[in-house]
Amino acid sequence: MSDGKKRGFLSLAHPMFRPLWSRVLATVLVAGWTVMEVLNGAVFWAILFGAACAWMAWNFFVAFDPEEYR
Repeated sequence: MSDGKKRGFLSLAHPMFRPLWSRVLATVLVAGWTVMEVLNGAVFWAILFGAACAWMAWNFFVAFDPEEYR
């Protein structure tokens, strides 16, 4: 953010997520939490965390631009 741009509230464009391992770890943790919610029968939370996992996977692996993460 040194260039004066503001990141949105739900933006994942943080320098911490520039390395591949941190993006994979964050996505796997949310996916694991989704599985835990499914196994506990908490449908609402499973849908919520599943959607968050899908959103993270899209941003981290499909629409990823390394220049946004500086």
